[in-house]
Amino acid sequence: MTTYDPPRPWIASYAEGVPADLDPVTGCLVDIVDASARDYPDAAALQFFGRETTYRSLHEQIERAAAGLRALGVKAGDPVAIVLPNCPQHIVAFYAILRVGAVVIEHNPLYTPRELRKQFEDHGVTHAIVWSKVVKTLQAFPPDVAVPNIVSVDVVKAMPLRTRLALSLPVAKARTARAALTERVTGTVPWEQVVASAPLPASHPRPATDDLALIQYTSGTTGTPKGAALTHRNLLSNAAQARAWVPSIVRGDGCVVYAVLPMFHAYGLTLCLTFAMSMGARLVLFPRFDPDMVLEVTKKHPATFLPLVPPIAERLLKAAREKGVSLAGTEVAISGAMALPHDLVVPFEAASGGYLVEGYGLSECSPVLMANPVADNRVPGTVGLPLPGTECRVVDPDDPTRDVPAGERGELLVRGPQVFGGYYGKPEETEAVFSEGWFRTGDIVTIDPAGFVRIVDRIKELIITGGFNVAPTEVENALRQHPHVEDAAVVGLPSDHSGEEVVAAIVAKPGEDVDVEAVREFARGILTAYKVPRRIYVVDELPTSLIGKVLRRQVRERLLALNAGG
Repeated sequence: MTTYDPPRPWIASYAEGVPADLDPVTGCLVDIVDASARDYPDAAALQFFGRETTYRSLHEQIERAAAGLRALGVKAGDPVAIVLPNCPQHIVAFYAILRVGAVVIEHNPLYTPRELRKQFEDHGVTHAIVWSKVVKTLQAFPPDVAVPNIVSVDVVKAMPLRTRLALSLPVAKARTARAALTERVTGTVPWEQVVASAPLPASHPRPATDDLALIQYTSGTTGTPKGAALTHRNLLSNAAQARAWVPSIVRGDGCVVYAVLPMFHAYGLTLCLTFAMSMGARLVLFPRFDPDMVLEVTKKHPATFLPLVPPIAERLLKAAREKGVSLAGTEVAISGAMALPHDLVVPFEAASGGYLVEGYGLSECSPVLMANPVADNRVPGTVGLPLPGTECRVVDPDDPTRDVPAGERGELLVRGPQVFGGYYGKPEETEAVFSEGWFRTGDIVTIDPAGFVRIVDRIKELIITGGFNVAPTEVENALRQHPHVEDAAVVGLPSDHSGEEVVAAIVAKPGEDVDVEAVREFARGILTAYKVPRRIYVVDELPTSLIGKVLRRQVRERLLALNAGG
């Protein structure tokens, strides 16, 4: 069988200094921090509310935490859950798990108990490193999902002394702020006990390049949890591709990366956690995006590299104007997860003096597949060019073995060192997304003669809101549990601020009146906030196929027409 090598017209459009291909990676992800600790031991690796951690200290904490996890019974190959916001403990936990040879599973700490339980039912871990605010949620899991070994993390303990003292004051404001950040828990192992261990012996074996490193959950079209199984090679390759894409950014102490994106998300994990550490960068950690906090840091340490989503760029630009703070020095901002409006690019680049470019990726691809060049030939409205070593095809969605003529629309297929090998424990789902070794993205695209890719539609009906994936089926199932709701259809409608809004059409049960706000409030008890429909419309019936399947595309068209008509 011959190997099909499609043409790569995009290479001619690469920015100066970006290679067409990269050498295969070697080693493992732990080597990233080791190299930066060797080259920049006294440089700041992490900054959290002003408190700095050097690369030497970070390396030592990782080795100690790895030994502590091993003492708790974590072995090579074991899956270990992380349920943490952006904080120094998150970085240490991530690399410590890998140093033991175990596998990281990232979770959104803001998920509802039901959402978290679904994922824990799927992977069945016995060890979890958990934010103290979420510990009781895990402890309430039923016996068949129980996690016997929970390490609790108090994020306040990573803050500067002055901040900790301020939070401990016996005043209402301090108590409220502290309550939002931490909670007293029992029946767990404190994180401080784990990192108090003697360093892991240097002789302890390291994982191999093709060992499993991370299980990254992604919402399938059915809403059933699916963990994308990513190897050290996948994640190392994507970090290397990101470095190659920005040759103007020099490795070392002068590089500053802002972690305003959550690191439990594939996008934030790769660009903030692995890429930043491989650059020997100062990684400034924000537990949540707060424009005032970001601008305060900008005054002293402008971001060399700023991964974001359009709503963050918009809010940051607005706050900078209002407060008179300059964004100058922000060299490269890369936007993903949703379309980047051109009318945001122009003022942001004018304010920063750097570039704001759009990229594209999927959790299954570590996640970055494409980005606009960091150069004047970037093309607004496109997701840019495939990264070095990434191959693409545009095929007939009904016959993925047949390429469509150049320039025509079709489904995007990809392959490259960052593309995963399959879903964790789900061989059938894995087989469904591959065609002769090519990963089917489910996105309909066109590629112009210069190689720029434009997304024009989605086969998958996932809704992307604020950079997060929402499975319509999951939201529909939640709405149907309301006692007055007979049926529901959930779609994404365009939003100026979040890419898409989650919008629902519901049918009331016979003889029942539906209070839309009551239905929304009901949904909040089941779903995390970004999945709750922003708008709900009560309709007489939903369009269905001959076999009774709700036709979401028709629902979407009707709701768009309804909005257009006022």
